[in-house]
Amino acid sequence: MTSLGEPYIPHGGPPQTPLPSPQIFTAMGNEGIYAMLADFYRLLGKSKISNMFPNSEEELLAASRRSAAFFVQICGGPQQYTEKYGPPRLRARHMPFAISLADKAVWLDCFREVIETAPEKYGFPRQHIDGFIAWLTAFAGWMVNQRE
Repeated sequence: MTSLGEPYIPHGGPPQTPLPSPQIFTAMGNEGIYAMLADFYRLLGKSKISNMFPNSEEELLAASRRSAAFFVQICGGPQQYTEKYGPPRLRARHMPFAISLADKAVWLDCFREVIETAPEKYGFPRQHIDGFIAWLTAFAGWMVNQRE
């Protein structure tokens, strides 16, 4: 938090980057996206920001499923996240956690590591990786709520 107790708001406001291509969901389906997010969360659980995530494997998997429902939705699939949890409002949902630019970098590094093998492991369409990473970068930037 800033010294006034108000959250830091990243320059530029919410991301203006286009959502990932719906062809991602078409190619990967629920199974591929859920598997990719489970692997992503396993990396997060071992990362420098692991303190922001559940400790137990079971709770970490449950968190990955919530996140996967969101990614299904933003990648052109059914509105799973909204139906189960309500409107995403992810910046508000992340406010209890102090998220810095360094934390954002770790989060993105973990996602990039998973994306490296995503076409082979999960059926991620290779031609949409750059657009997906651009969206992830903008999204992660919007979650930052702490000045360095």
